[in-house]
Amino acid sequence: MARYSVLRLMIFFGLLCALWLLGLRDPSQRWWLLGLSAVGSMVVSFFVLREPRAQFSASIVQHLDDRAERAGQARAHEIDEHAEDTEASGGSRS
Repeated sequence: MARYSVLRLMIFFGLLCALWLLGLRDPSQRWWLLGLSAVGSMVVSFFVLREPRAQFSASIVQHLDDRAERAGQARAHEIDEHAEDTEASGGSRS
């Protein structure tokens, strides 16, 4: 995640510097400078950072799958313990 975020910031600041060098230096043009840099960096990063974004998404999916599997195992363990408790108490539970 950190790598992807750093790359996004580098693209933003690269566009910011490029637009500043192209002439958006006046204080009244600062909002244009920031806005164009933000929109431009979104467009560029969509195409340029496709592979890091896919890797990041895959790692999130893997993490969620692992968490769901652990939760399922814990739930199955609780059900087994409940069945053992019920069997040990003679089939009735108060």
